[in-house]
Amino acid sequence: MIQKICVAGAGTMGMGIALAVAQHGFQTILFDIHEEVIHKAISGIEENLAKLTEKGKITAAEKSEITHRILFTTDMLQCKAGLIIEAIIEKPEPKIELLCQLADLNHPDCILASNTSSLSVTQIQNHIKNPERFAGMHFFNPAHIMKLVELVKGNKTADDTIRALYDCCTKMNKTAVVCNDSPGFIVNRVARHFYLQSLHLVETGQATVSQVDAAIQNAGFKMGPFALMDLIGMDINLAVSQSLYQAFDHAVRFKPSSLQAEKVAQGKLGKKTGEGFYKY
Repeated sequence: MIQKICVAGAGTMGMGIALAVAQHGFQTILFDIHEEVIHKAISGIEENLAKLTEKGKITAAEKSEITHRILFTTDMLQCKAGLIIEAIIEKPEPKIELLCQLADLNHPDCILASNTSSLSVTQIQNHIKNPERFAGMHFFNPAHIMKLVELVKGNKTADDTIRALYDCCTKMNKTAVVCNDSPGFIVNRVARHFYLQSLHLVETGQATVSQVDAAIQNAGFKMGPFALMDLIGMDINLAVSQSLYQAFDHAVRFKPSSLQAEKVAQGKLGKKTGEGFYKY
């Protein structure tokens, strides 16, 4: 049974995953090569725990216990665990390089997982040792709150690996959905048109950002597409669109939005930078 989990990458998603893991009793390692990213993650986790305490979701004692379960580090040699969850930039090359380093560092029985939201799990596992011990483990932002986790089977992923990850999700009070490897998996494949058609409406002047969000919310959705893109991060959302566009041989229906690309170029990535489609 997995007792210690290492999250490699302490950005928005990595920080949230580490908090979700630590909240549910796992010894947790949060690793990043950048000292400033680690410091930001420490502050972010402290802030989220303070909010949970204020809302009565956890006690002050539980807050202290969760904090003490997390080891923050920039030293890769400390990244030894039963499960490693990679959560870095959405590009295959750096993911593969990091996963190979972590595979060399850990026992062959260690499970490696990627939080990729759209890259091919099969292609990644073809480059790492013990590919049967590798799978996709896609959390949703904010990871310590959102219940869904997509468990993605690559062509070489063993059933035992998926079962172990499923058990971890259950312990974390997450709802795990198992799917085979395909572009965008389930949620991002289906949601792509939710975003792209909304962006197209605004780009062509048929509606404003606030009009689209208001209409979608009043139709029963918790958030409109533009508020959701700001929450997820414009850069992450655009990267998924670009990945699917490439995977489907540049099919027009998956063509990324120039409006969104412009926001990314301007550094207006959403909540994490203080401005996206809205100001924060």
